[in-house]
Amino acid sequence: MWWLNDIGAAADPFQEFRRLQRDINRLFSGYETAGDAFPAVNIWANKENVVVTAELPGMDPASMDIAVQGDQFSLQGEKKADELADSVVCHRCERGSGRFMRTFRLPYEVDSSKVDAKYRNGVLTVTLPRQESSKPRKIAISAG
Repeated sequence: MWWLNDIGAAADPFQEFRRLQRDINRLFSGYETAGDAFPAVNIWANKENVVVTAELPGMDPASMDIAVQGDQFSLQGEKKADELADSVVCHRCERGSGRFMRTFRLPYEVDSSKVDAKYRNGVLTVTLPRQESSKPRKIAISAG
């Protein structure tokens, strides 16, 4: 059903709903909800470093790979499935397994030669120092 709008032209009454739906879809496109991605990751930054932490319980650090190029950080690896005896029946299987890869854009370029990675208590912590060339430089202003 069509109506006339304020200037006398035909108007679609659902046009605003479709526009709102497009805006909401655009707002949320590309975002994963918590729990959708493995491993869960937090990223913090200050003027000197970016720190990435990832929950990887029960994993062998040798089965993880991290890479940094410019302002891109990648984490990949494989989480092995629990090995169960043939006589065991699984009643609930919520812990995922398999290959994973996550890539993130960092707020600035990092110095890949100074990256430090530690794995303790199931949490991988990666400290990524800021590239000197990406740090803000104070420019002196001469008078005259």
